[in-house]
Amino acid sequence: MTNSSDGMNYAPKGKPNPVVEEGEFNFAAVCLDHGHIFGQCNGLVEAGATLSKVWDKDPEKVANFQKSFPQVTVASSLEEILEDDSIQLIAAAAIPNERGPLGCRVMEHGKDYFTDKCPFTDLEQLEQARQVCEATQKKYMVYYSERLHVESSVFAGELIEQGAIGKVVQVIGLGPHRLNAPSRPDWFFNKEQYGGIITDIGSHQIDQFLFYTGASDAKIMHAAIGNYDNPDYPELEDFGQWTLVGDNGAVGYHRVDWFTPDGLSSWGDGRLFLLGTEGYIEVRKYLDVANDKSGNHVYLVNNEGEHHLHVDGQVGYPYFGQLIKDCLDRTENAMTQRHCFKAAELGIKAQLAAVCVSELGGRPVPIS
Repeated sequence: MTNSSDGMNYAPKGKPNPVVEEGEFNFAAVCLDHGHIFGQCNGLVEAGATLSKVWDKDPEKVANFQKSFPQVTVASSLEEILEDDSIQLIAAAAIPNERGPLGCRVMEHGKDYFTDKCPFTDLEQLEQARQVCEATQKKYMVYYSERLHVESSVFAGELIEQGAIGKVVQVIGLGPHRLNAPSRPDWFFNKEQYGGIITDIGSHQIDQFLFYTGASDAKIMHAAIGNYDNPDYPELEDFGQWTLVGDNGAVGYHRVDWFTPDGLSSWGDGRLFLLGTEGYIEVRKYLDVANDKSGNHVYLVNNEGEHHLHVDGQVGYPYFGQLIKDCLDRTENAMTQRHCFKAAELGIKAQLAAVCVSELGGRPVPIS
């Protein structure tokens, strides 16, 4: 698994585990605005998908993409890819507020869609995609990479499925990121385009809450945002937190931020804490701080004892093969469409409910 000091270019590589033959499942990559497109394509190619075409309006982005995927053909336009009947799925990492409309175009052209998170920046985009998805019966899938492309997160799900900690009653998710402001594009600092910190990187956390607890819906109890230390970027939110309760009674607390210090060897010390009725799990995703710079450490404590499981390179990324088979067989084993949309919906609702708690980011919530 590869690591990076900048989460925008986090693109894990695993062992090839093809579920289809060459040419059996063709896909294209478009709108290369976020570096996660490399992770999306790595996962699909390792699962046997054939990356046939690429397009972006910026030739420099295309040339950079070709360095990693030299086999790909450069399309002359987005329309060329949309009209190509040999392409079954389009992967994209567009500017966040453009992802929803792009996905609707893809589905209306008879193709499945695989977008980087966050999949939408407002509820209107989400509702439009729901309607188009229902009308076309095509998939609108999301790259929630902090669960799907992290072996320790995958393994934690397997432990829960096996009953290792009983019923999950609480999830605590911490998603710190390194800002690297000079390397970020202009849209990254425009709230209309990136949607706010909870809508954006917070979407990973809500995906995890729903998955690990088995909740099908949730209510946002509290949410807060702030800009504590970035006066040069007044529309950036560098801190966000929220609590929620699932329709099955499970509760969650989540924090996301852009405060990873330069001294950390990874782009973020992402952690996950899962409390069950018969034990608990801690996942240290990208490193075991000050102890081991490799990631994928799982700590399990249950009635059988204390366990440290280092699963780096041991689990793989089954989501991508499952997604390919779902597209071919019209099944929902990788992720249900309902889960995909519900995670996005709750993230936007938390963002809309958030109060500002920093003076720099606007008027703070009054304390009385």
